[in-house]
Amino acid sequence: MDLRVAAYAVVIDADDRILLAHWNEGRRAAWTMPGGGLEPGEEPERAARREVREETGFKVAIDGLLGIHSRVIPPGRRLTPGVTDPLHTLRIVYRAHVVGGKLRNEIGGSTDRAQWFALAEVPKLQRVKLVDIALEMAQAP
Repeated sequence: MDLRVAAYAVVIDADDRILLAHWNEGRRAAWTMPGGGLEPGEEPERAARREVREETGFKVAIDGLLGIHSRVIPPGRRLTPGVTDPLHTLRIVYRAHVVGGKLRNEIGGSTDRAQWFALAEVPKLQRVKLVDIALEMAQAP
């Protein structure tokens, strides 16, 4: 079984808008939480800050751990063609707030856009399940 550990940030501003990144890999494009895989030896909080910066242009401070989500993806549902092992994903989710930077899109990565959305708009978006999981962890509507 393969293992992937990733860290994500729930960033909600004073206007009740959430920061999302548009994921463009895999079978379908969809909005997701800014974040991604840890580099070897990297602390999860550092990974969340780094990934948010890479994907959105914002520098964030971590406010606290919201939770950890565990999922096993069977070989046939994995995005990598030809793999024969399941993938165990551990997703570490933090609450964070913006402390600098400005909104910009990632170039050449797994995301191609970043955008703020009113929390009320989120149910209407094409999104990955992680968005709903993270919002539930954050107890956001």
